[in-house]
Amino acid sequence: MADRIGKPHPLTEPGLWVELVGGRVFPARSPALFLDRDGTINVDTDYPSDPGEIELRPRMLPAIAAANRIGIPVVVVTNQSGIARGYFDWGVFAAVNGRVLHLLDRQGAFVDMVLACAYHEAGVGPLAITDHPMRKPNPGMLIEAGRRLDLDLQRSLMVGDKLADMQAAQRAGLAQGWLVDGEAALQPGFAIRRLHDDHDLGGLLAAIDALGS
Repeated sequence: MADRIGKPHPLTEPGLWVELVGGRVFPARSPALFLDRDGTINVDTDYPSDPGEIELRPRMLPAIAAANRIGIPVVVVTNQSGIARGYFDWGVFAAVNGRVLHLLDRQGAFVDMVLACAYHEAGVGPLAITDHPMRKPNPGMLIEAGRRLDLDLQRSLMVGDKLADMQAAQRAGLAQGWLVDGEAALQPGFAIRRLHDDHDLGGLLAAIDALGS
């Protein structure tokens, strides 16, 4: 990550981190696998701020690996209100996120882009913004990734552990998402699918594999 090699953080504005990871290039109009981070990729320890405490949730590893295998981008979109609230800064976020990516790399699972939004109504200074368009459940981070990577958002998939993740996906034009430890639901133009067990994971992996056919 930029922080680890001594360069400025990849902030496009005070509360938005947009980082390309690695050098993989994808065809125009590729779908993507969008993932929330805390509670989805790694165990949510309530505003994670210690890289040494990061623990991956194993169920996401085969999903990320499947996306890597068929050649579609893996994009992390994460709300980070702890920065706005003053619990930690972007340097701490960089260290924690670097640890997440390192642990994934060790398991042969690779992320292609990370977007993080620090804006929150409970913040201070320039980060104190209510209902910022980049903060989930708003779709801004997904749309920004779609613009930068020239993605087909309608065919893309979302995995997250909160309804806000599903709402952001629906508002961005995606057709389906998987809710970690949640329940399935059908809404106009959007399907929420549950992700509880290996059977549910099989459905996610089948949907990912179908994007490569």
